[in-house]
Amino acid sequence: MAAERLWQPNAEQIAEARMSDFLQQINVHHNAGLANYHDLYQWSIDNDETFWSLIWDYFDVIGDKGDVIVRDKNKLPGAQWFPDAKLNFAENLLRHNDTHSALVFRGENGARQELSYEALYQQVARAAQALKTHGVVSGDRVAGMMPNCIETIVMMLATTSLGAIWSSCSPDFGVQGVLDRFGQIEPKVLITVDGYYYNQKNLNIKDKVSDIAAQLDTVETLVLVNFSGQTEVIDDARLVRYEAFLDNDASTIDFVRKPFNHPVYIMFSSGTTGVPKCIVHGAGGTLLQHYKEHGLHTDLDREDTLFYFTTCGWMMWNWLVSGLALGAKLVLFDGSPFAPKPEVLWDIADEEHISVFGTSAKYLSALEKADVKPRESHDLKALRSILTTGSVLPPESFDYVYRDIKTDLCLSSISGGTDIVSCFALGCPILPVYRGELQCRGLGLAVNVYNDQGEPVKAQKGELVCENSFPNMPVGFWGDDDGQRYFNAYFARFDNIWAHGDFAELTTHDGVIIYGRSDAVLNPGGVRIGTAEIYRQVEKVDAVLESIAIGQQWDDDERVVLFVRLRDGVELDEALVKTIKQTIRANATPRHVPAVILQVNDIPRTISGKIVELAVRNVVHGQPVKNTDALANPDALNEFKDRPELSR
Repeated sequence: MAAERLWQPNAEQIAEARMSDFLQQINVHHNAGLANYHDLYQWSIDNDETFWSLIWDYFDVIGDKGDVIVRDKNKLPGAQWFPDAKLNFAENLLRHNDTHSALVFRGENGARQELSYEALYQQVARAAQALKTHGVVSGDRVAGMMPNCIETIVMMLATTSLGAIWSSCSPDFGVQGVLDRFGQIEPKVLITVDGYYYNQKNLNIKDKVSDIAAQLDTVETLVLVNFSGQTEVIDDARLVRYEAFLDNDASTIDFVRKPFNHPVYIMFSSGTTGVPKCIVHGAGGTLLQHYKEHGLHTDLDREDTLFYFTTCGWMMWNWLVSGLALGAKLVLFDGSPFAPKPEVLWDIADEEHISVFGTSAKYLSALEKADVKPRESHDLKALRSILTTGSVLPPESFDYVYRDIKTDLCLSSISGGTDIVSCFALGCPILPVYRGELQCRGLGLAVNVYNDQGEPVKAQKGELVCENSFPNMPVGFWGDDDGQRYFNAYFARFDNIWAHGDFAELTTHDGVIIYGRSDAVLNPGGVRIGTAEIYRQVEKVDAVLESIAIGQQWDDDERVVLFVRLRDGVELDEALVKTIKQTIRANATPRHVPAVILQVNDIPRTISGKIVELAVRNVVHGQPVKNTDALANPDALNEFKDRPELSR
């Protein structure tokens, strides 16, 4: 059945989109004869060297591009993009040194701060000089255990202005979770806070900070931001208050330009199957990819206000911050999106005139379950686009957005990951939105779907791959000296091909459907089922708030087991089990119907909010979960342990 078209840009919107201008520039200068996005996409793959060089020129990247665009282009891994280029990441993000609003911070406790681009530059100058005074040089690591606040962005920009490397996590990480990450990369400076707000609580983290700092021997300076007004002092000789740390005499920044692949970020895998992988991202590739995604795919410019609900432990924070390079105003929020009421983010959207609103699929699902209808209570006049990622956005959530939030906007479900600090599939302002689909594959990325034999397929489910090299492939994994872990993570499955680990489908009109992670795919009777296929049906049942599905080894086969978290006061009885099974059977296939459905009070998730099927599967099979510190709620795993219903 053909997918339903939910939104179509009008002629004026298409004409005014930067994507259209970029397409026309190629037609004019390269006589390409491109008629639409699909032509442009194919051209960007067929001419990827020219394409990435044009991205550099089109967005006027500050730096020296060099004469060589790529060496060993067809070697995965091993391709070297812009091998002679020199640039500085922070210099490009701070290019708009004027009175235009750069950052607005909104805290759960009602706090609001605003900073212009000019004021942001001055704060970064003071922080950069302070880091330099404290011995930070190119290649050193600076780590932040920080809320999503202005000081975090200031310190990231100060760090990268020196050619040093930034890494961050949110303050709700446990002690071991932080040590598993920062302990591997040996930071010279650690910046953190006295506490943070969540769900109307002011949480003191003094003891946690002391414990972490005591075990990070490489930290020479511990910078403390007074974020939540805690009065207790941490007893550590390395401690310096943020205000005292800044060099108030500094007013200019000496940006250190480094090679294209010089590390800018170290980011971490979820770590639910062991110690997190430390993924190193280069400054040049990250910058070019984000220019492309913000400027073309999101159509961001100086008139826009960009918001993404994220913490500093999720890659979407790094993605959000790059909006500075386009001169947009960024809105930062820290706290619970449901405190003190479910509409709080929409209040902020109206008050700050947010035009691009980013969030997670789970947030939209929770809003719908809470019967929140922003269209009826908010103006949302400025809002033109909603972005969503983190998990699969089910078709029903597409319906919810257009029915209960706003009819005239571009809903872009996007998908990529920490692995590339960006997207393989995402939005496009000159394409329609189809129900349940990501609009397009990203320019310059030869994204395809392979069957088990490694053959490309369309309108069939398979493995999401990328067939060409691209500038923002990771530099590698920190500490992986021979590159074997990096190779095994992405290139061992198919020769000379990036295998991303998503179970996906290319649609007949070149959209993308993601069905979940490949390693969580269910396989009852040899039929591969993406977990998202089950979740989208279960979420139609009003009594169910959320669910998690796993495959349990059973009678020399695999059976599907579904765990559901229900609304308060609702119990899982035979009638509700029957309703859930009938809903799945009627809208999917008999293979999708769980053999067992059980009720739980909580579902384990990573700190960035992703549910963890593999951890639950391990618990059900009596196997250890190697790294519970990667979870926001590790105690939830006890709900799945030794369930008698799973032994019969």
